[in-house]
Amino acid sequence: MCYHYKITKKVIKIEERFKAIMSVEDKELFEEKTHINGYNHPWLPAISNKEPHLLHLMSWGLIPFWAKDNKIANSTLNAKIETVHQLPSFKNVVNNRCLIPADGFFEWKHLDEKGKNKQCYSIGLENQELFSFAGLYSKWKNPENGREIFTYTILTTEANTLMSEIHNVGLRMPVILKQQEENNYLNGMDLNELSNREDIKLSATPIDSPLKR
Repeated sequence: MCYHYKITKKVIKIEERFKAIMSVEDKELFEEKTHINGYNHPWLPAISNKEPHLLHLMSWGLIPFWAKDNKIANSTLNAKIETVHQLPSFKNVVNNRCLIPADGFFEWKHLDEKGKNKQCYSIGLENQELFSFAGLYSKWKNPENGREIFTYTILTTEANTLMSEIHNVGLRMPVILKQQEENNYLNGMDLNELSNREDIKLSATPIDSPLKR
Protein backbone atom coordinates (compact mmCIF):
# COMPACT_ATOMS: atom_id res chain seq x y z
CA MET A 1 0.00 0.00 0.00
CA CYS A 2 1.09 3.61 -0.31
CA TYR A 3 1.31 5.55 2.95
CA HIS A 4 4.45 7.54 2.21
CA TYR A 5 5.43 9.62 -0.80
CA LYS A 6 7.32 12.76 -1.74
CA ILE A 7 6.84 15.88 -3.78
CA THR A 8 10.06 17.82 -4.04
CA LYS A 9 9.26 20.03 -7.04
CA LYS A 10 8.41 23.69 -6.68
CA VAL A 11 4.91 24.95 -7.44
CA ILE A 12 5.90 26.39 -10.81
CA LYS A 13 7.12 22.97 -11.96
CA ILE A 14 3.91 21.29 -10.78
CA GLU A 15 1.83 23.93 -12.56
CA GLU A 16 3.79 23.50 -15.79
CA ARG A 17 3.54 19.70 -15.72
CA PHE A 18 -0.20 19.55 -15.04
CA LYS A 19 -1.24 22.77 -16.80
CA ALA A 20 -3.05 23.90 -13.67
CA ILE A 21 -2.74 26.91 -11.38
CA MET A 22 -2.50 27.01 -7.59
CA SER A 23 -4.09 29.87 -5.68
CA VAL A 24 -1.90 32.40 -3.88
CA GLU A 25 -3.30 31.22 -0.54
CA ASP A 26 -2.42 27.58 -1.23
CA LYS A 27 1.03 28.53 -2.53
CA GLU A 28 1.76 30.17 0.81
CA LEU A 29 0.82 26.96 2.64
CA PHE A 30 2.51 24.47 0.31
CA GLU A 31 5.98 23.12 1.12
CA GLU A 32 8.05 20.73 -0.96
CA LYS A 33 8.65 17.56 1.05
CA THR A 34 11.23 14.79 0.71
CA HIS A 35 9.07 12.52 2.86
CA ILE A 36 5.32 12.67 3.47
CA ASN A 37 3.75 10.43 6.11
CA GLY A 38 0.07 9.90 5.34
CA TYR A 39 -0.80 9.29 8.98
CA ASN A 40 -0.07 12.96 9.64
CA HIS A 41 -2.87 13.80 7.18
CA PRO A 42 -0.92 16.57 5.43
CA TRP A 43 -2.39 19.09 3.02
CA LEU A 44 -1.06 18.38 -0.45
CA PRO A 45 -1.75 19.39 -4.07
CA ALA A 46 -4.53 17.66 -5.99
CA ILE A 47 -6.42 18.30 -9.22
CA SER A 48 -10.12 17.44 -9.25
CA ASN A 49 -12.28 16.48 -12.21
CA LYS A 50 -14.56 19.40 -11.31
CA GLU A 51 -11.78 21.98 -11.76
CA PRO A 52 -9.01 20.34 -13.82
CA HIS A 53 -7.32 23.70 -14.41
CA LEU A 54 -6.72 24.30 -10.70
CA LEU A 55 -4.45 22.82 -8.04
CA HIS A 56 -6.02 22.62 -4.59
CA LEU A 57 -4.53 21.55 -1.29
CA MET A 58 -6.46 18.59 0.12
CA SER A 59 -5.94 16.52 3.25
CA TRP A 60 -4.69 12.96 2.74
CA GLY A 61 -7.12 10.43 4.26
CA LEU A 62 -10.61 10.48 2.77
CA ILE A 63 -13.43 11.46 5.14
CA PRO A 64 -16.86 10.48 3.75
CA PHE A 65 -19.59 13.11 3.92
CA TRP A 66 -21.47 11.04 6.51
CA ALA A 67 -18.58 10.71 8.99
CA LYS A 68 -19.24 12.17 12.44
CA ASP A 69 -15.55 12.91 13.00
CA ASN A 70 -12.23 12.62 11.20
CA LYS A 71 -10.98 9.41 12.86
CA ILE A 72 -11.78 7.34 9.77
CA ALA A 73 -9.00 9.13 7.85
CA ASN A 74 -6.38 6.75 9.29
CA SER A 75 -7.98 3.84 7.43
CA THR A 76 -8.73 5.62 4.14
CA LEU A 77 -5.29 6.71 2.97
CA ASN A 78 -5.62 4.08 0.22
CA ALA A 79 -8.53 2.44 -1.59
CA LYS A 80 -8.32 -0.82 -3.52
CA ILE A 81 -9.75 -0.44 -7.02
CA GLU A 82 -11.26 -3.91 -6.67
CA THR A 83 -13.54 -2.87 -3.79
CA VAL A 84 -14.20 0.88 -4.05
CA HIS A 85 -17.68 0.32 -5.50
CA GLN A 86 -18.72 -1.75 -2.48
CA LEU A 87 -17.14 -0.12 0.55
CA PRO A 88 -19.22 2.55 2.35
CA SER A 89 -16.24 4.90 2.65
CA PHE A 90 -15.72 5.06 -1.12
CA LYS A 91 -18.80 3.94 -3.05
CA ASN A 92 -20.34 7.42 -3.07
CA VAL A 93 -17.21 9.11 -4.43
CA VAL A 94 -16.05 6.78 -7.22
CA ASN A 95 -16.84 9.54 -9.70
CA ASN A 96 -15.01 12.18 -7.66
CA ARG A 97 -11.71 11.71 -9.45
CA CYS A 98 -8.48 13.56 -8.72
CA LEU A 99 -4.83 13.54 -9.71
CA ILE A 100 -2.27 13.53 -6.90
CA PRO A 101 1.08 14.97 -8.08
CA ALA A 102 4.22 13.29 -6.76
CA ASP A 103 7.78 12.54 -7.79
CA GLY A 104 8.32 9.42 -5.71
CA PHE A 105 7.01 7.11 -3.02
CA PHE A 106 8.42 4.75 -0.43
CA GLU A 107 7.91 1.06 0.24
CA TRP A 108 9.53 -1.47 2.56
CA LYS A 109 10.68 -4.95 1.52
CA HIS A 110 10.50 -7.68 4.16
CA LEU A 111 13.87 -9.38 4.51
CA ASP A 112 12.56 -12.12 6.78
CA GLU A 113 9.26 -13.94 7.24
CA LYS A 114 8.18 -11.97 10.31
CA GLY A 115 9.12 -8.61 8.85
CA LYS A 116 11.48 -7.69 11.67
CA ASN A 117 14.09 -6.64 9.13
CA LYS A 118 13.04 -4.37 6.26
CA GLN A 119 14.74 -2.50 3.47
CA CYS A 120 13.22 0.82 2.42
CA TYR A 121 13.10 1.74 -1.26
CA SER A 122 12.57 5.11 -2.89
CA ILE A 123 10.53 4.53 -6.05
CA GLY A 124 9.66 6.81 -8.94
CA LEU A 125 9.88 7.26 -12.67
CA GLU A 126 13.24 6.47 -14.21
CA ASN A 127 13.83 10.17 -14.93
CA GLN A 128 12.62 11.27 -11.46
CA GLU A 129 10.01 13.50 -13.07
CA LEU A 130 6.58 14.35 -11.73
CA PHE A 131 3.77 11.83 -12.16
CA SER A 132 0.27 11.43 -10.75
CA PHE A 133 -1.40 8.92 -8.49
CA ALA A 134 -5.04 8.17 -9.28
CA GLY A 135 -7.15 9.46 -6.40
CA LEU A 136 -10.70 9.95 -5.19
CA TYR A 137 -11.83 12.92 -3.15
CA SER A 138 -14.65 13.90 -0.82
CA LYS A 139 -15.99 17.10 0.73
CA TRP A 140 -16.67 16.78 4.46
CA LYS A 141 -18.31 19.25 6.81
CA ASN A 142 -16.97 19.19 10.36
CA PRO A 143 -20.07 19.05 12.61
CA GLU A 144 -18.20 20.76 15.44
CA ASN A 145 -17.29 23.98 13.64
CA GLY A 146 -19.12 23.81 10.29
CA ARG A 147 -15.85 23.98 8.34
CA GLU A 148 -15.85 22.21 4.97
CA ILE A 149 -12.66 20.48 3.86
CA PHE A 150 -11.58 18.37 0.89
CA THR A 151 -9.88 15.04 1.56
CA TYR A 152 -8.53 12.32 -0.72
CA THR A 153 -7.43 8.71 -0.99
CA ILE A 154 -4.90 7.08 -3.33
CA LEU A 155 -6.10 4.11 -5.37
CA THR A 156 -4.07 0.89 -5.27
CA THR A 157 -3.92 -2.21 -7.44
CA GLU A 158 -2.01 -5.47 -7.73
CA ALA A 159 1.74 -5.03 -7.79
CA ASN A 160 3.58 -5.19 -11.09
CA THR A 161 6.77 -7.26 -11.41
CA LEU A 162 9.07 -4.68 -9.82
CA MET A 163 6.71 -3.87 -6.97
CA SER A 164 6.09 -7.57 -6.28
CA GLU A 165 9.78 -7.88 -5.48
CA ILE A 166 9.64 -4.91 -3.08
CA HIS A 167 6.15 -5.07 -1.55
CA ASN A 168 6.68 -8.79 -1.18
CA VAL A 169 4.01 -9.37 1.47
CA GLY A 170 1.03 -7.24 0.46
CA LEU A 171 1.79 -7.38 -3.28
CA ARG A 172 0.13 -4.00 -3.87
CA MET A 173 1.14 -0.72 -5.47
CA PRO A 174 -0.39 2.73 -5.94
CA VAL A 175 -2.15 3.35 -9.24
CA ILE A 176 0.32 5.52 -11.14
CA LEU A 177 -1.18 7.09 -14.24
CA LYS A 178 0.58 7.49 -17.53
CA GLN A 179 0.43 11.13 -18.59
CA GLN A 180 -1.80 10.29 -21.56
CA GLU A 181 -4.27 8.57 -19.21
CA GLU A 182 -4.79 11.50 -16.87
CA ASN A 183 -7.59 13.28 -18.73
CA ASN A 184 -9.41 10.00 -19.39
CA TYR A 185 -9.15 9.12 -15.73
CA LEU A 186 -10.63 12.44 -14.66
CA ASN A 187 -13.40 11.99 -17.22
CA GLY A 188 -14.52 8.67 -15.79
CA MET A 189 -12.52 5.85 -17.38
CA ASP A 190 -13.34 2.37 -16.08
CA LEU A 191 -11.16 1.63 -13.06
CA ASN A 192 -10.63 -1.91 -14.31
CA GLU A 193 -8.46 -0.42 -17.05
CA LEU A 194 -6.01 0.61 -14.33
CA SER A 195 -5.54 -2.82 -12.77
CA ASN A 196 -2.42 -3.72 -14.78
CA ARG A 197 0.45 -1.29 -14.26
CA GLU A 198 3.14 -3.49 -15.82
CA ASP A 199 4.02 -0.87 -18.45
CA ILE A 200 4.74 1.83 -15.86
CA LYS A 201 8.53 2.07 -15.93
CA LEU A 202 9.66 2.63 -12.37
CA SER A 203 13.08 2.88 -10.79
CA ALA A 204 13.69 1.68 -7.21
CA THR A 205 16.66 2.62 -5.05
CA PRO A 206 17.40 1.14 -1.60
CA ILE A 207 17.74 3.89 1.01
CA ASP A 208 17.89 4.37 4.75
CA SER A 209 14.33 4.46 6.08
CA PRO A 210 12.96 8.02 6.46
CA LEU A 211 11.13 6.86 9.60
CA LYS A 212 11.10 4.12 12.17
CA ARG A 213 8.63 1.35 11.44
